[in-house]
Amino acid sequence: MIGLAAAASWVRGLDISKLSHPLPEPGFMLDVNGERVAQLSSSKLVPVPLTQVPENLRNAVIAVEDRRFYEHKGFDLWSISRALLRDLQAGSMKEGGSTITQQLAKNLFLESDKTLTRKIKELGYAIKINFTYSKDEILELYLNSIYMGEGRYGVEGAAQQYFGKSVKDLTLEECALLAGLPKAPTTYSPMKNPDKSLERRNLVLSLMKEQSFISEAAYAQAVAKPIKLSPPKAEDSLQGRHAHYVDYVMDEAQRLYGFTEEQVLTMGLRIYTGMDLKVQQAMEQVYADDSLFPASQGDQPVQSGAVVVDHKTGLIKGIVGGRGKAVYRGFNRATELKRQPGSSFKPLAVYGPALERGYTPESVLYDGELDIGGYKPRDWDGRTRGQVSLQEAVMRSWNIPAVWLLNEIGIDAGLDYVKRAGITLPAADRTLSLALGGLSEGVSPLQMAQAYGSIANQGVLHQAHAIVKITTKDGQKLVEAAPQQTTVTSPANAYVMTTLLQGVLSPSGTGQAAALEGRPTAGKTGTTQLPATPEFQAIGTNGSKDAWFAGFTPELTAAVWVGYDKTDKTHYLTTGSSVPATLFREIMTRSLQGVPVSGFPVPEEIRRAQEEARKKAEEKAAKEREERERREDEAKKREEEREKARGKAAEKQEELRQKIEDWLGGNRDE
Repeated sequence: MIGLAAAASWVRGLDISKLSHPLPEPGFMLDVNGERVAQLSSSKLVPVPLTQVPENLRNAVIAVEDRRFYEHKGFDLWSISRALLRDLQAGSMKEGGSTITQQLAKNLFLESDKTLTRKIKELGYAIKINFTYSKDEILELYLNSIYMGEGRYGVEGAAQQYFGKSVKDLTLEECALLAGLPKAPTTYSPMKNPDKSLERRNLVLSLMKEQSFISEAAYAQAVAKPIKLSPPKAEDSLQGRHAHYVDYVMDEAQRLYGFTEEQVLTMGLRIYTGMDLKVQQAMEQVYADDSLFPASQGDQPVQSGAVVVDHKTGLIKGIVGGRGKAVYRGFNRATELKRQPGSSFKPLAVYGPALERGYTPESVLYDGELDIGGYKPRDWDGRTRGQVSLQEAVMRSWNIPAVWLLNEIGIDAGLDYVKRAGITLPAADRTLSLALGGLSEGVSPLQMAQAYGSIANQGVLHQAHAIVKITTKDGQKLVEAAPQQTTVTSPANAYVMTTLLQGVLSPSGTGQAAALEGRPTAGKTGTTQLPATPEFQAIGTNGSKDAWFAGFTPELTAAVWVGYDKTDKTHYLTTGSSVPATLFREIMTRSLQGVPVSGFPVPEEIRRAQEEARKKAEEKAAKEREERERREDEAKKREEEREKARGKAAEKQEELRQKIEDWLGGNRDE
């Protein structure tokens, strides 16, 4: 009696409140304008009342899963005993013996492991469910929550998936097919295993006939029919949209705010994001155009990832994590990839900190043979120029001046600037190869976009983030983003760097392919060499491993990576940074279509300096003009005086001539 009382108390204490909202409810991701742009769910779930489920389907499920469903109290002692006997004979927990009520309890409250402890818990939950809900309510809950294969939960979704119709319109043989799926949805899938599916369907029909749910004639007619599948009806569904952005939103919800993946997919959340649908669609259109990418070598496609951020807020406007069909929760090359950034790292590791230490675009840098502790960088053209200006070194992406300059200002200066720009590097990167982006682990396009955004935003970095806020479906706020803001460098230095990076996109620069027609644009290219291994010796400098472009306009910042997932002697790049530069141009051109052209903001310090320089130039010009006018006046006066002197001389000469003439005339008279 004490044992029974304890068991009863335990059953009463079980929490089945989840059954009041038992079904996974899809959430939605909303864009920066508050419009729904994607559905957050592992499947499209459409619950239906039991009255809309055909009697044949209800009977088929009962026939194959739980023939005494309407008679027992949530568990069937005969079925349990039979299953237990078979398990003892087999020496393992393989048999089911679970009623529909027990299956419902297992699906909603328990793990799927087959242990005695789990079976006991399942039994307890089933008993409580049976005493709390009516049989029809239990059957309705089961039919709407059971997994039916192909990512579908519930009979309505399964009917749409396999037959392209509503569950209420299913025929007898179609009802039998669906009823046979829950036992092993993959094994009995009519799409993957039509023969096994047909065998299972006919077994269900025979059980229905045996239990007098259908007549002999109905059975004979149904088993004679082949399986006829239809594609799902075209639906205006948001499921599967913008998969790479959705994946990152899910990552951010878990990493920053503690939500589990299950909660994101099943709680009906509303996740407001910074996505700009125009930008996201522009990126997806560009990545769908194979002509913008180099031809793939062998069986491995050239891959890529890109991120666009609003550097004024840190909001991520668009993400594309790869080419081809997106895989749910697949590898996101825009946010998860770690690759060496090459020369695109120079503004962060070398030139940014150099400007802070008084260097200017006109500063002269060394560009000759260099050997620092055995490190011997080479310029990409194999030549040296002796000396170059800092501006030319940036524009032409010379390597030797960058390494020489980092050595001059100190590696710690470069590491410090990079850290301020949001990129923390391991101790292994404290080497001069930092100047050329030769990192031990590498960076992602998201990190590069965030870092370059600080240059575009006058030296202030806003932490890149996708989520603005998370609410319940009723609007109750659960989370509101509070991204960090960091001062990376002064507005003046950021502006000077911007002008330097604009030069990279000039006709003489390495990034000219990224230039946007009629719109101010700045950025930097980057390529990384193939590994220095015997495998790549024959290729030499004719190939590269990674290609980058990171840049910005006054409105948006973007970073693009291109390369192979696995680089080997048959899979490497031969086109350099022109491809990511072109992708950048195409993405930005489409994203900014219709946006008024504006210039890069001029910091007050620079504006004042420019104004002072203008005033000084004007004052100098005025003084030069006054001096010129004074000299002209003096010259005019001198000329006038000379003219007067000439006039007087002429008069005197004439007077003298006349006197001579008179004298000669007088002498002739004598």
